[in-house]
Amino acid sequence: MNFASWCYFPARLAWRQLVFDRTKLAAAIFGVMFACVLVFMQLGFRDSLYDSAISAPLRLTGDLFLMHKQTEAMWRPVKFPRRELMRVLGHPAVAEVTPVYLALASFKNIETQVKRTLMVYGFDPDAEIFDIAGIRDHRIDMRIKDTILFDEYSRPEFGPMRQLLETGRVTTEVNDYKVSVAGVFRLGVSFAADGNIVTSDLNFMRIFPNRNHHAIDLGVIKLHSGAPIAQVQMEFSRQLNEFVDIFTYEELLKHEKDYWANMAPIGFIFGFGTIMGLVVGLVIVYQILFTDIANLRYEFATLKAMGYEHGYFIRVVFASAFFLAVLGFVPGLILSTALYHLAESQIFMPMPMTFSKLGTVFLFILSMCTIAGLLAIRKLKAADPADMF
Repeated sequence: MNFASWCYFPARLAWRQLVFDRTKLAAAIFGVMFACVLVFMQLGFRDSLYDSAISAPLRLTGDLFLMHKQTEAMWRPVKFPRRELMRVLGHPAVAEVTPVYLALASFKNIETQVKRTLMVYGFDPDAEIFDIAGIRDHRIDMRIKDTILFDEYSRPEFGPMRQLLETGRVTTEVNDYKVSVAGVFRLGVSFAADGNIVTSDLNFMRIFPNRNHHAIDLGVIKLHSGAPIAQVQMEFSRQLNEFVDIFTYEELLKHEKDYWANMAPIGFIFGFGTIMGLVVGLVIVYQILFTDIANLRYEFATLKAMGYEHGYFIRVVFASAFFLAVLGFVPGLILSTALYHLAESQIFMPMPMTFSKLGTVFLFILSMCTIAGLLAIRKLKAADPADMF
C-alpha cells in the first residue's frame, strides 16, 4: 500500500464519522473555534502590550542608554545623578550625550476640562533623540517657554488636538501648570500611559517644580560612526558607578519587554488565558472523539475481525482530530480578525494579524486536537472482536 492510500482511507472514514452527526460536529467545531478565538485574542493583546511598551524606546536614536539599576521600565524610572552621564563625555568614542527627564502628569482636556494622566518627556530640543518627524519639525517651538508638543495618537479623551490647533495656538494645563501646545507628533499609547507630550528640559522643570535638574531618568549616548558599541559599553561598565545600567539599543527594548512579560501581572494573565483556552478546547475535542469511539466500538470491532490493524484506527482518530482543527480554525480566524479591528478601535493600539501569529495559533490548535486524539485512542482497546459474539 502506498502512502496516499495509507492516509486516504482512514481520512475518508474519519470524515464520514464526523459528518454523520451534524449536531455533534457543529458542537465540536464551535469548541475548537472558541479555543482558537481565545488564543488569538490573548496573543493579540500580549503582542500589543509588548509593542506599545517599546513604542518610545523604539524611536530613540542613541547607541547606548544609561538608567538606574532599580528602574523597572521607562514609565516608572528611578532617578540617578546627571554627572554619571557627563562622565562618559571624556571617552573618545562619544559624540554626544543627552539627559532625558520622564514623569507622569495630569493633562487637562481643553474642551471638557477633565484631567487625564499621560507621559511627559523632557530633553534638550537641539538633541535629536527621537526619530519622529513631528518632533524634528517643531524643535524651534520647543525652545519657547511653557511650550509642549502633543502626541496626536493619544487617546481621544484628551481632546481633538490637531483640530484645535487649526483654530490657533492652544493653551491648557499640565500638572496644573499653564502651557501652550505648539504642534503634534505621532508616537502612540501604551498600557502604562494613555498619551504623551514632549517638551524642553527647562519647561519640564517648570511643569515639575520639585524636580532637580541634576537628577535625570535616562541618559542617551550617541557614538561616533564606526565605534565598537560592545567594547565601549564594557568600558563604561567599569568606569561608571555600579547603580547605573548601560544598555545597547536592543538591550533597552528587551528590558522594556521583560518588565511586562515577567514582572507585571498582566503578562502572566495573558499567558494564563492562552493556556486556559487550549485546555477548554482540548476537553471539548476529547469528549467528541471519545464519544465517537464509544458509540462505534462495535463497528470498529467488526473491522478488526475483518483484518484491519490497530494502526488503521489510530490514523482514523488522528484524521478526525485534524479535520476538527481545520474546521474550527478557519471560522476562528475570521472572527478573531474582526475582533482585532474592534479592539484596535477601542484601545487605540495596533493589533495586526501577522502570518507568524496565524501559524503559531494553528500549530497550537493542531497540537491541542492531536493531544485530544491521543487521549481518546485508549478507548479503541475496548473495540474487541470478541464483543461481537
